[in-house]
Amino acid sequence: MTFIYKAEPTRGKIWADLFAQKAPDIDFRVWPNIGDPKKVRFLTVWEPPENISEQFPNLEILFSIGAGVDQINFETLPKHLPVVRMIEPGLTQSMCEYVLWAVLSIHRDMPTYHRQQDRKVWKALRVWPANKRRVGVMGLGRLGQVVLNQLRLMNFRCLGWSRTAKQIEGVPTFHGTDLLGSFLSQCDTLVCLIPLTQSTKGILNRDVFSLMPEGASLVHVGRGEHLEPKDLIEALDSGRLSEAILDVTSPEPLPADDPLWSHPKVIVTPHIASMTQPETAIDTVLENIRRFEQGQPLIGLVDRDRGY
Repeated sequence: MTFIYKAEPTRGKIWADLFAQKAPDIDFRVWPNIGDPKKVRFLTVWEPPENISEQFPNLEILFSIGAGVDQINFETLPKHLPVVRMIEPGLTQSMCEYVLWAVLSIHRDMPTYHRQQDRKVWKALRVWPANKRRVGVMGLGRLGQVVLNQLRLMNFRCLGWSRTAKQIEGVPTFHGTDLLGSFLSQCDTLVCLIPLTQSTKGILNRDVFSLMPEGASLVHVGRGEHLEPKDLIEALDSGRLSEAILDVTSPEPLPADDPLWSHPKVIVTPHIASMTQPETAIDTVLENIRRFEQGQPLIGLVDRDRGY
């Protein structure tokens, strides 16, 4: 059987070396070197190739290289083809690191100190204990739950929101549109980790910001299309929000003339909050192949109706 990798080619070489070590019986190939397309059973992608069913008639699993699948057009895929998003320890760990850095930076006023440094101002600000800060995580999938656990260890007052009801020990949770306002009203810092679907596009908008406490902050690590940038800038300029740390934008890369680059209360990073780590990702992929061949449930199997 053949396994095709169609994503960033430099990492593809790392995947090839690891497959040779851990699964030498699998014919691993990096796109566009596909070999005999009839032998291709597994395909890992960021974006699938066109005419996938015609090109690979015996394809059995489509793996997403990332945790999200919003970049995949499901209408072009065979309905029977399982799509699996990436759930692996390295990606989760890097997301935790980024969110902790962002929340702690806001909590300890680092953006303000950077602005003061630009003006050569030496001025100390009051240090508040973490248990005085309320951090809300929007999106309670695996990433959101692990992030919440790490924030709790730092003694932040945590709460969470999701589309459907979730129970997390020690964390007040809210769900659905009816409870979104109650959740937002308690978020001194809002962390966006929800999947991108038709219903969540533009969810970070003027209405949402108006429901947050005055002077609250945003950490956005979901997808760029979740955010209405003009509404964010308006909220920052009015003082409704005090800071925003954005790892995702729309489009990406962010154009050089976009006002988010130069806004004094915005920090932009180039979609690096979490990255799939080849060493641990391959273990997850191989485990899913084993599960598939034994008829067991797949880790990260996408529900097409939900879109994640």
